[in-house]
Amino acid sequence: MPSLPEVHGTVPVPHGAGFWRKLMAFAGPGYLVAVGYMDPGNWATDIAGGARFGYTLLSVIMISNLMAILLQSLAARLGIASGRDLAQACRDSYSRQTTVALWVLCEIAIAACDLAEVVGAAIALNLLFGIPLVWGVCLTALDVLVVLYLQHHGFRYVEALVVGLILAIAGSFAIELYLSQPDLGAVASGFIPRTEILTNGEMLYIAIGILGATVMPHNLYLHSSIVQTRKYLDTNESKAEAIRFASIDSAVALMSALFINAAILVMAAATFHGTGHQDVADISDAYQLLSPLLGTTAASVLFAVALLCSGQNATLTGTLAGQIVMEGFINLRLRPWLRRLITRLIAIVPAVIVTALYGERGTGPLLILSQVVLSLQLPFAVFPLVSFTSDRHKMGPFVNPMWVKVLAWAVAVVIAALNAWLLYQTFVGL
Repeated sequence: MPSLPEVHGTVPVPHGAGFWRKLMAFAGPGYLVAVGYMDPGNWATDIAGGARFGYTLLSVIMISNLMAILLQSLAARLGIASGRDLAQACRDSYSRQTTVALWVLCEIAIAACDLAEVVGAAIALNLLFGIPLVWGVCLTALDVLVVLYLQHHGFRYVEALVVGLILAIAGSFAIELYLSQPDLGAVASGFIPRTEILTNGEMLYIAIGILGATVMPHNLYLHSSIVQTRKYLDTNESKAEAIRFASIDSAVALMSALFINAAILVMAAATFHGTGHQDVADISDAYQLLSPLLGTTAASVLFAVALLCSGQNATLTGTLAGQIVMEGFINLRLRPWLRRLITRLIAIVPAVIVTALYGERGTGPLLILSQVVLSLQLPFAVFPLVSFTSDRHKMGPFVNPMWVKVLAWAVAVVIAALNAWLLYQTFVGL
């Protein structure tokens, strides 16, 4: 059975058309992937990093984004060349026990991501409309209706809504950057990596959170599936063209995620770091302080609107990712509304408990922790992806060239090593 059978091969590709028309036909999946790289979990880690450490962690955002571009291009390559998404490829290659274990780990990652989206959207509703956090968390379950409605009317509608929300987020932060007046020289130096990030335990924890929020494991499964919504021909020439355009699509889309994540951290660094507000880590605190520090109420309103767009945007891909991994790993199909409801309940229950017990103060640490959970799960998606795309039996003529193999394995090892170092720092206390 093909991946996402209800939308598989439903987006036409004009054969014989020029470069730009074909690029537009393939544009879309990259932006669905990119929204996961700018969700409320990113906001929490970027705000905390900017407020505490200034512009230093910009280098982590940049490196994480470059890793994401490489890994997402491999996911697209796997889906198009083999006709199997990453979860299906795992089921094909591994034992039943290993496949189930990988599925459980991926479901944990999706729940952690969904937790960030639930909390972020609830915070935005609270800031804009005064809705209590607990009620806001419960209201987020209703977005399943939006997802089902759009998917029923065509995959292009889902992509169009996602792009529209991304533009709203980017526009909001462009204005925020103008209002915060950051030190451009300090911003430029922040993109230079420093060894201090590895030796400072607090800085490393936030850095790994940024990595987990940027390179998201379930996005690799998602991308390997949704690139197959394009109706390319089953020939090597057509597949090669599809891989090329899919890679361009994801690279351009992820550069928009780089801008937004960097903008959040830069705004936090310019507004809070060195002004007596270095301890700002909660999104709500940032919202309350933006207007008095920047001298206009528009700053806080734009911040909350962008946060709401971000939370709702990321939820659109959660349904698809959940469906892909469940069907791919264990070949189990559920009705989309039921699958979404199960995923949401897994995220809503801990979110309701934390917000009921600790209120706004508990949401910031919860968001950052969710991103660290994502990062810890990441190697279990990255290593199979690199292995499969480097296997000539699976990929045929589209197997990774040697330089891509070396680079991809290096990225996989670095990610695993950083996570091991984080666990050591966290539990040994060094």
